[in-house]
Amino acid sequence: MKPMSPTIQRGASPHVVIDAVAAAAPVASTSPLLGVLRRELLLTLRRRSEVATVLVFFVMVASLFPLAIGPEPQRLRVIGPGVLWVGALLSTLLGLPRMFGDDFADGTLEQMLLSPTPFAWLVVGKIVAHWLVTGLPLVLLAPLLGLQFGLAGQALGLLVLALLLGTPLLSLLGAIGAALTLGARGGGALLALLLLPLYVPALVFGAGALTAQAAGLDPSGYLALLGAMLVVAVFLAPPAAAAAVRIALE
Repeated sequence: MKPMSPTIQRGASPHVVIDAVAAAAPVASTSPLLGVLRRELLLTLRRRSEVATVLVFFVMVASLFPLAIGPEPQRLRVIGPGVLWVGALLSTLLGLPRMFGDDFADGTLEQMLLSPTPFAWLVVGKIVAHWLVTGLPLVLLAPLLGLQFGLAGQALGLLVLALLLGTPLLSLLGAIGAALTLGARGGGALLALLLLPLYVPALVFGAGALTAQAAGLDPSGYLALLGAMLVVAVFLAPPAAAAAVRIALE
């Protein structure tokens, strides 16, 4: 039987239209992964203010440190990589509770579990969507914020490369944490306490690459370790998050 598409009444508000199209996206798409990804991105259109909040928070965290410690260029260049990485890490945490939370509240996760598509594959779509609306904007914004720390062109390029490897890792690990705290009381604080220790290696290797480059050392070892962590997380995080969601729904 051909699945029915949602009916949109004439004169419906834009939010209603977006909801209807988003609900139909996983059905209409030929690929379940692309369907979930498209649905998540469409729903993000209703939460543009939340995406803006993540970016504003990142800008504020990165801008407060130069104001606090003074305009000394050498000191700013030393602390810049660490500050930008901490800002990206904390900003990534803001959107994680909604990765599964909204679908858990309205019963969508149960419907996804009943789908013939492996649930871990659908989780991949949610993780990719989270990175596209949270991690990628942080990567694009980081070079502009790096200028206020006096980072040079080569350092800015290395910063972007490190964040391109690190922010997907943060989203993958964040998916596990979001699934483990799904439905828990005070889940936001619990999520932060759970994930911050897991984020420490990414922070150390990501910021360490720029510190090594500033000291005249080869940063490729730090980037290689960060890339290796990303590869491992790509294979392990979606099944782990899917298993945690199944447990939360039981």
